[in-house]
Amino acid sequence: MDLFRDSLNKYQGWTMSHRTRHLPEVKGLHHLIRELRYHEASRQLLALAFILLLTLLARPLSAAIYGVGMLLAGVGLLIRVWASGHVKKNKELATDGPYAFVRHPLYVGNILMLFGFALASGLWWAVPALLFFLWFYYPPAIQYEDLKLERLFGDPWRQWSASTLALWPRFAGRRFTLGGWSLRQSTFKNGEPIIVLYTLYCGWYIHSLLP
Repeated sequence: MDLFRDSLNKYQGWTMSHRTRHLPEVKGLHHLIRELRYHEASRQLLALAFILLLTLLARPLSAAIYGVGMLLAGVGLLIRVWASGHVKKNKELATDGPYAFVRHPLYVGNILMLFGFALASGLWWAVPALLFFLWFYYPPAIQYEDLKLERLFGDPWRQWSASTLALWPRFAGRRFTLGGWSLRQSTFKNGEPIIVLYTLYCGWYIHSLLP
């Protein structure tokens, strides 16, 4: 037990990321779990791996359920493409495009895509597993992004966030516009074409399994 505890404490020094430096120091297993929850790359890679797993194990129940799932995934994908062409990462506060309605539209797009594939797959365990994944990763991600943006942009961020929710869009008094969207930003900075092709292929594969 002491060897296990010592190993965890040593691991703490190796894994401390910039995303957790502002948090109180913790050690051992608690530290390891917290580092995993704040780790951006693992969140992104596991989301893609989760979609692939659902695709490979899919047992779609019907064309109707598959269609609803793919509609959700398609809406999520479009939101991602829309948001990725507006985000000005750490350089300028994005409040146009989808950011006029919700603070984290990329997360909204991800969640819709994941729920869509969970539904389309027809697997009974897909939604419970997804809910755990969302609980594990997204509250820390939102907390980190909000604190970072507040530090970077101060009062403009506080004014914007006071009337704009993290994940639930508000439409009253706000206009839908595509102005300011950048194909270059979406393509080269965020790599959205890769996500689009990946998602379309997985959706097509599940479609081929329809009864």
